[in-house]
Amino acid sequence: MEVSRRKAPPRPPRPAAPLPLLAYLLALAAPSRGADEPVWRSEQAIGAIAASREDGVFVASGSCLDQLDYSLEHRLSRLYRDQAGNCTEPVSLAPPARPRPGSSFSKLLLPYSEGAGDLQGLLLTGWTFDRGACEVRLLGNLSHSSLRNGTEVVSCHPQGSTAGVVYRAGDRNRWYLAVAATYVLPEPETASRCNPAASDRDTAIALKDTEGRSLATEELGRLKLRGGAGSLHFVDAFLWNGSVYFPYYPYNYTSGAATGWPSMVRIAQSAKVLQFQGQAALDCGHGHPDGRRLLLSSSLVEALGVWAGVFSAATGEGQERRSPATTALCLFRMSEIQERAKSCPWDFQTAEHNCKEGEQPERVQPIASSTLIHSDLTSVYGTVVMNRTVLFLGTGDGQLLKVILGENLTSNCPEVIYEIKEETPVFYKLVPHPKKNIYIYLTAGKEVRRIRVANCSKQQSCTECLTAADPHCGWCHSLQRCTFKEDCVHPENYENWLDISSGAKKCPQINLFRSSKDKTTVTVVGSFPPRRSEWECVVKNLDTGRQLCRGRSPPGQTCACSIPTRATYKDVLVVNVTFSVGSWHLSKRFNFTNCSSLRECPVCIGTGCAWCKSERRCIHPFTACDPSDYKRNQEHCQVAVEKRTPPKTAGGGRFVENKSNRTHQGLQVFYIKSIEPQKISTLGKSNVIVTGANFTQASNITMILKGTSTCEKDVIQVSHVLNDTHMKFSLPSSRKEMKDVCIQFDGGNCTSVGPLSYIALPHCSLIYPATTWISGGQNITIVGRNFDVIDNLIISHELKGNINVSEYCMANSCRFLAPSLKSSKARTNVTVKLRVQETYLDCGSLQYLEDPRFTGCRVEPEGDTELEVKIQKENDEFNISKTDIEITLFHGENEQLNCSFENITRNQDLTIILCKIKGISNANSIDTSSKKVRVKLGNLELYVEQETVPTTWYFLIVLPVLLVIVIFAAVGVTRHKSKELSRKQSQQLELLESELRKEIRDGFAELQMDKLDVVDSFGTVPFLDYKHFALRTFFPESGGFTHIFTEDMHNRDATDKNESLTALDALICNKSFLVTVIHTLEKQKNFSVKDRCLFASFLTIALQTKLVYLTSILEVLTRDLMEQSSNMQPKLMLRRTESVVEKLLTNWMSVCLSGFLRETVGEPFYLLVTTLNQKINKGPVDVITCKALYTLNEDWLLWQVPEFSTVALNVIFEKIPENESADVCRNISVNVLDCDTIGQAKEKIFQAFLSKNGSPYGLQLNEIGLELQVGTRQKELLDIDSSSVILEDGITKLNTIGHYEISNGSTIKVFKKIANFPSDVEYSEDHCHLILPDSEAFQDVQGKRHRGKHKFKVKEMYLTKLLSTKVAIHSVLEKLFRSIWSLPNSRAPFAIKYFFDFLDAQAENKKITDPDVVHIWKTNSLPLRFWVNILKNPQFVFDIKKTPHIDGCLSVIAQAFMDAFSLTEQQLGKEAPTNKLLYAKDIPTYKEEVKSYYKAIRDLPPLSSSEMEEFLTQESKKHENEFNEEVALTEIYKYIVKYFDEILNKLERERGLEEAQKQLLHVKVLFDEKKKCKWM
Repeated sequence: MEVSRRKAPPRPPRPAAPLPLLAYLLALAAPSRGADEPVWRSEQAIGAIAASREDGVFVASGSCLDQLDYSLEHRLSRLYRDQAGNCTEPVSLAPPARPRPGSSFSKLLLPYSEGAGDLQGLLLTGWTFDRGACEVRLLGNLSHSSLRNGTEVVSCHPQGSTAGVVYRAGDRNRWYLAVAATYVLPEPETASRCNPAASDRDTAIALKDTEGRSLATEELGRLKLRGGAGSLHFVDAFLWNGSVYFPYYPYNYTSGAATGWPSMVRIAQSAKVLQFQGQAALDCGHGHPDGRRLLLSSSLVEALGVWAGVFSAATGEGQERRSPATTALCLFRMSEIQERAKSCPWDFQTAEHNCKEGEQPERVQPIASSTLIHSDLTSVYGTVVMNRTVLFLGTGDGQLLKVILGENLTSNCPEVIYEIKEETPVFYKLVPHPKKNIYIYLTAGKEVRRIRVANCSKQQSCTECLTAADPHCGWCHSLQRCTFKEDCVHPENYENWLDISSGAKKCPQINLFRSSKDKTTVTVVGSFPPRRSEWECVVKNLDTGRQLCRGRSPPGQTCACSIPTRATYKDVLVVNVTFSVGSWHLSKRFNFTNCSSLRECPVCIGTGCAWCKSERRCIHPFTACDPSDYKRNQEHCQVAVEKRTPPKTAGGGRFVENKSNRTHQGLQVFYIKSIEPQKISTLGKSNVIVTGANFTQASNITMILKGTSTCEKDVIQVSHVLNDTHMKFSLPSSRKEMKDVCIQFDGGNCTSVGPLSYIALPHCSLIYPATTWISGGQNITIVGRNFDVIDNLIISHELKGNINVSEYCMANSCRFLAPSLKSSKARTNVTVKLRVQETYLDCGSLQYLEDPRFTGCRVEPEGDTELEVKIQKENDEFNISKTDIEITLFHGENEQLNCSFENITRNQDLTIILCKIKGISNANSIDTSSKKVRVKLGNLELYVEQETVPTTWYFLIVLPVLLVIVIFAAVGVTRHKSKELSRKQSQQLELLESELRKEIRDGFAELQMDKLDVVDSFGTVPFLDYKHFALRTFFPESGGFTHIFTEDMHNRDATDKNESLTALDALICNKSFLVTVIHTLEKQKNFSVKDRCLFASFLTIALQTKLVYLTSILEVLTRDLMEQSSNMQPKLMLRRTESVVEKLLTNWMSVCLSGFLRETVGEPFYLLVTTLNQKINKGPVDVITCKALYTLNEDWLLWQVPEFSTVALNVIFEKIPENESADVCRNISVNVLDCDTIGQAKEKIFQAFLSKNGSPYGLQLNEIGLELQVGTRQKELLDIDSSSVILEDGITKLNTIGHYEISNGSTIKVFKKIANFPSDVEYSEDHCHLILPDSEAFQDVQGKRHRGKHKFKVKEMYLTKLLSTKVAIHSVLEKLFRSIWSLPNSRAPFAIKYFFDFLDAQAENKKITDPDVVHIWKTNSLPLRFWVNILKNPQFVFDIKKTPHIDGCLSVIAQAFMDAFSLTEQQLGKEAPTNKLLYAKDIPTYKEEVKSYYKAIRDLPPLSSSEMEEFLTQESKKHENEFNEEVALTEIYKYIVKYFDEILNKLERERGLEEAQKQLLHVKVLFDEKKKCKWM
């Protein structure tokens, strides 16, 4: 642990590095990693931050300004400065190479007027937009419009500087803004972006009245740049002693170099004119040869009258010139700056020219004792706490340092109080919490953190707490730990919390002293909390547990306890002393074991023993000695020691320069060349090598490490001089920083070796590829940071242990070859670890799979100079790159040719590796003589044989023979089939007459007598949630899209949207752009109907939370469609789904009517599906083809029906752990058919259990078995077993209830299977159920392969079954239809009323007088586009499976539904299809109801626009976070980029879309950059 400490006396040379684990723990112990610190993540890099006194924290990023609460957990309001709903940067800003100034669109963020009388707090913001606009807004809410604004106030260049301050002045006490800015930049292409007025081009500082009607363009005064002065970069602005100060430095924005010294310009804090009061240069160049001419950060410590700045020297391209002395913190006295600020301006023009000829600016020197030199500081904030000056410093590697200045403003060694794990550079501005001084806001990149300003809790005792001298921390008596004052219970009680001003002497301490010759007294001294209860003190012998003394005292008095001097007490070796009052305790353990062996007074007393001065020896405290000689006062011992201690020499821990003659000799003899490595981790390193010359001639060699200037130097003795040119050092652990290294030989001058960087431990972010083959040898890459400090890379395997692999590492990546694990099992995972010293860091896992399998290769000539080799490989998970594979072709007499890898193509079955051999002259001859191909994949080497291709002559011989055989076989089969057919026909005709009579009579009787017991109580309707309903409606045929939109979006961070997608989202919210894109896409020939539907659905999801905007797009596109249709046939509009708008309308109706569907139509619809299922299952159902006796669709009619009867079963359910309830009825009577398969019987038994008990059995169908119980015998029932009937053609007939001869009243037991079987049994063409192989229906499904024996039947005999099914569901069907075309409470759903009125209005506009046209439009838009889709697909609405048979029946119902909306009269004859005839009588009634429905909607009062907008807004809010909109935006972009040129050309031709064109190009740039990043 790097402990914050003052400069101490010299210490002995530092030993070798400690144990690595200990070092690791120490290195991580001090700074907080901030696991519990609140973090606000913005969408763009943060450009400005400010905190107001009452209204929270303001953070500007990109083109947005967020108002956050002080905890950073909630956003209170947001201002979109550029485009509504879009925070994207209008122009991408690349982060500059530090320490160059950063770029930002936000230039000023100044809260003011807080607590000023009855005025509300105000916020002044400045942006690059609108030529450097400035606005004044209320602090309370950013969404309110601005009070005042003006242009050309701040710099309009993102990289230009602006600094400003608001103050009150004048007779009227008005608010004024003093602002300094870089208005003009030298780059011509940048300057063209915003041109200030000619009068402003040379302005540097301006004064403006903020209380006018606008921030006037004309200033109250201005200070202009001196001609030829170049650009100035302003860093800050602040008020002090009646003046406004602007720290700045001259800067060349083109070269990135500072062109002069940092300076401070001073103007009067005036209300009328801008009065220049002088300027002074600031010199913070101490310790750096080139000086530090860049000013990075500024902070005024007003209470001290001191200004602090962070200065930097140039670091060159790529930071190669960064050194331990690159940056420095310098403090300047403001009084000295004010005194030396001359009225002679060398950077500005003034009316009075007070400069003497040749006069140069006087450079103000900093306070030398407080200057702190560091390798990479970025920011500073200073304050005064308890009369101590505290400075917080940010660093370029993400650290927050804390410096506490001493009485003479002397800097101590900074403490690391926080580290950002990602090592992001800290923003130049650190902001304190305005209400609680225990927090500071730390900004870095896109994040703001609230950090505690001290790590008080790391101090374990009162003495440690107070000697640490941190003014934020103190000792809390009630908690007995080091805390902030705010964290201490009852902090208003002064004596309960000790601050550093009390000193460590005030800490409560237990003392032993000899009060007389016969006794020793134990008491407590120091400060402790006042208590009203009595004190108690106890001294206990820990060896025996016996009390040596016990004392009590009344409240307000200190307890004391006396121990008598006894001979027996000399054996008391360990005692524990406890003082307690109420809940407060103080205890201390004293060990007297080695008293007599201690020789020095301080050591003796420090261990609890006593020093007998007369005998000059250490004694047991309870043994006799003259009381006056009994020493318990440490100060006496210290004085004695100091008198005797000789002064330290230069051999100590701190380096003291020795200017002896030996130095001169050392310079001549010894030579230092380099140190390796130049970067080590914070754990230190045990083998650092220094190279040079003549090392063996020195007897004493030490290395001195010098980091931060105010910290101690590390002095390390050489570990081993290896030879004359090489020596080894073991370096200790340290904090992250760059240090200067020098070597001292025999006490001479220290010879510089160069810088050495301590950096954080490595961090891994990605391993690719993450899968490799078991033979190894593949190139694996690890991506992360700080890899240049690892010692080696290790593969950890559970059986083989740790395997060292050779690696090639750079700072951000490591490459290695995967080792072979050939003897291990085929699939195994290994852990990749990095070793740093003796610490092992997990880096992720690498999966090993079986080696790739190659199945063959093919060699084909490409002309006579090139050969193409295609190698076939089984599909696998490997990601093979060009560097992994080596291919060699063998031909002729062992001749070899290397084949250049081209690409890998993955097909459904195989992967093809293509390589080419180029530059040969005899490709055809090599092809014919080629034998095999050798493939090397890492360590795997395989030979792949060529595929043999049958030659042409072989086919010519075999083909005629095959033809003859086929002809003879065909003739024989035909003759046999003809005879067989004649015989069967004669048999079937004999049966036909009797069958017809019987079936017609049975059908008539059933129609008159049968009735279905409809189950009205079907429990809870299993509605799907909105997300799945919408996706099934949007993508009815694209199941692959569904899962990518169903990610749980509730936990998604709203600020975490990708920058490119945010830009695209904003672009499609441009109505003109979106409509243009849609029309352009629809004109493309290869933009298919499927593409149009998918595009419309992606657009619906992307705009799911913007339904008002989506509705306006729908209106525009519908009007455009009408324009196209009106020229041809208006009645055809919206009839098909051939355009984007037609699918968009379907989706829009689905979104807007989802609530009506669920609340009004859902229940009758579910009842219809349930009733239809009941009716179908009442008769035989063929389990193979799904055809049934009872159906609405003739195509699904089971007319090959056998004789069947109902069998009543007594079913006993076995008691299972999944269903042990005592209320469950386990003995149930179930009706099945004797023609049911065992699987069908299981389903009916399960349904009966559910109906009886109201809850399912607890197992799946495939988990249970049925057992027939006959007496004491049991027989398991299976669909297929050894008793199954096998027909003559090898087809197996499924077992049925009748097959097992199960009679009425038989007992069936339901039991749980031991092993599970697949839930969905798929029967092949080798199985049959009710339709036997010779039937017509079976041939339709299975093919004409089988013939058998069965009764002849005719389909028309069973058409009465269709009518029977219709009658059974009729009442339920009419209830459903009327729920659709009814108006509950005389109100139509908003979407229907709105769209029908829209269609009526469009018809009037187009002067369409034919009422049929509008009726057809309405029918095509609502019933055809929405209701039919729902009626045919119940699985869109409910969590059920739709069988093919149910689908066929619902198609008949949907057809009847649409016929009800048709205007044409149906002319049906006897030959009309049964599906039409079935509902022919009902259709006229339905048509009248539909006309009344349309008329009732039209007669309703029209909706107001606000009503519709409110409805759409509520629907939008309902569906927030339902879908992953980023996926939809990505898919939309794929279409845009596919037709990018066509869209761009269209935008160029359209007027008013120039801005959209620019945004589109910007979006493409962002996506291209993202694609590159992913590739990298």
